[in-house]
Amino acid sequence: MAEWLVEDRGAIEVWTIDGAARRNSITRAMLQGLHAELARVAARREVRCVVVTGGGDRAFCAGADLKERARMSEEEVHAFHRELREGLLGFEASPKVFLAALNGFALGGGFELALACDLRVMSSSAELGLPEVGLGIIPGGGGTQRLARAVGVARAKDLVLTARRLGAAEALAYGVVTRVAPPERLREAALEMAAEVARNAPVSLRQAKRAIDGGLHLPLADALDLEHQLYQDCLGTKDRLEALAAFAEKRRPVFTGE
Repeated sequence: MAEWLVEDRGAIEVWTIDGAARRNSITRAMLQGLHAELARVAARREVRCVVVTGGGDRAFCAGADLKERARMSEEEVHAFHRELREGLLGFEASPKVFLAALNGFALGGGFELALACDLRVMSSSAELGLPEVGLGIIPGGGGTQRLARAVGVARAKDLVLTARRLGAAEALAYGVVTRVAPPERLREAALEMAAEVARNAPVSLRQAKRAIDGGLHLPLADALDLEHQLYQDCLGTKDRLEALAAFAEKRRPVFTGE
């Protein structure tokens, strides 16, 4: 799809923003491509994890393309932000696990894109940031909400209200990312992490993601009920029976997503 390069690795796909010359900034075409790819991969039963990264080695995503933005009418700007919000919600609603491989700086909407992914691994030379308050606006793609959920209110306010950038060591300490790798090893590290995810049962991955994401917004008792319901949904699957058989036979299970 235009603006995205897709690499099929079986249970894993790698999506690369194809815009290194513009620092992989977010354009209308890029968002249209994102919506199309989300719909396509949802129907690919064999895919369990998607690695999302940026083209080149300078930027994961520099946020909105300001040159394109300057040519938009007010109505077009509103439509752009609606498509951005819906696209990022698509990562969370998807049955697949999304892993952001942050190969360079991720700023504004680029950081918001990474925050919408389930997992994040970061190059030791990359930087993250939400610079919007210095531009007379606020993060508009979910940054204030997802960052606060990821690192807590105090740290989110520190980062949003100062507009400062976050290096790899601090991002790891804050829990924004869970792994850091040297630039030359980032792709390998991301694929290793994706493989750790993809070896597991697809139904279990989907239900575990739903339990964590859905439970965040519920009182604890209701969240525990949700977890129990999703747990029960796994018990009758063929993959559950395969896991038990594989354990008894001392072999790796072969999951089919059934």
